[in-house]
Amino acid sequence: MSARQPARGALSRILDSIVESGRAILKGRRDASDRFASVPELMAMRCRELVDHRGEASGLALAREILDVYENLSGEGRDAFFDMLHRDFSTDPSLVLAAAERYGTDRDFNALEALRRAIESPCQKLFRRLNMAPGGTSLLVAMRGHLLTRLYANPQLSAIESDLRHLLIAWFNRGFLDLQRINWDASARVLEKIIEYEAVHEINGWDDLRNRLNQDRRLFAFFHPAMPYDPIIFVEIALGQGSASSIAPLIQTDRPELEAASQDTATFYSISNCHKGLKGISFGNFLIKQVAADLSAEMPGIKRFETLSPVPGFRGWLECTLASNAEAHVLKDELLAVQEILPQDGSLETTDDALRSDVLKLCAHYLIEEKQAGFPLDPVARFHLGNGASLDFIHWRADTSDLGMKRSLGIMVNYLYEDAQIEKNHETYFAEGRVVASNGVRKLARV
Repeated sequence: MSARQPARGALSRILDSIVESGRAILKGRRDASDRFASVPELMAMRCRELVDHRGEASGLALAREILDVYENLSGEGRDAFFDMLHRDFSTDPSLVLAAAERYGTDRDFNALEALRRAIESPCQKLFRRLNMAPGGTSLLVAMRGHLLTRLYANPQLSAIESDLRHLLIAWFNRGFLDLQRINWDASARVLEKIIEYEAVHEINGWDDLRNRLNQDRRLFAFFHPAMPYDPIIFVEIALGQGSASSIAPLIQTDRPELEAASQDTATFYSISNCHKGLKGISFGNFLIKQVAADLSAEMPGIKRFETLSPVPGFRGWLECTLASNAEAHVLKDELLAVQEILPQDGSLETTDDALRSDVLKLCAHYLIEEKQAGFPLDPVARFHLGNGASLDFIHWRADTSDLGMKRSLGIMVNYLYEDAQIEKNHETYFAEGRVVASNGVRKLARV
């Protein structure tokens, strides 16, 4: 399986032609007074016009016009746009109450449909119509990313974000996504995106990327048909012999390539979600399982499927625990030992092997025992364990880069994907909240 070059299809050309025709229609209808409206006023007018619009060509042109203006808005301009959506395109509570009262009395299909229409906000209709414009899907994904950065300071926008999230979950259903293997022959636009989006182990230019696409490496990505040159999520894989215990050999450019016949392990060492606007919409579980299935079919000699993953929440948890009452903790001896080695400025580094035993025990405890709402604190652990993987091994000084030290104190973890155990592990995790871990890791954590 290789990367397919997305072609500009007949449908795209037809849509562009329709948009151009629609622009001519709109221009003939426009009132000269439009020129005196402010940008926020104009956006409000255009959005109301689109929600009520009936013509196909002019509707597509109108949607594209709104998106073009939005794309060029400043941060303040986007704030004003979102405030306008909240003010003018939210669900009308009085209509919902009236429809609910009718359904409470009639309980028939028509009453139920009226209730559904009342609950759905005009904003959802607006987003659906914007999505029909060429490039609309991509810009709506970016729009949700902008919204997410504003929710903390503007909680009233939560309903708008929820409307958009609801639609994106449907539009980015797994059934619409296309899995592609990315190789050096892929479109330059796609390769540039891979370099830009890599979020775990930075790709330092074209030579580094080419190294990660060699014969002993694999890179797979999900694409959406509305965004053919823009990956949704991708995973990088090293093919080798035996389990991986350090990131450096996997990404070094001068490594010797192992013969295919000797390769028995596939190590998933980087998974990158590409769009902030798709946060909370899960693709990684499908990606790993499908890639593992495809690799098994392509290379029957691959028997072990594992990750080499960071533990991004560990350093923060450890520093907070050390700053609180360490003596009250179940691993007080290990915490006190770490405190004794800390330099006077209180900074924590793990380059000193004197810390090795104590920090590994603390990390094992963190991964297995430290939980929130019944599930592990660490986000990467939640992801892989929720997929049905097991916690197999914890590695000391596996990533001593600045980023590796900052997020995980250099520690990395193997999560093991065993086909015969995945569903059982998944059920155990969600039914009991129990972390499935190897005996070695459980011994470190004293459980």
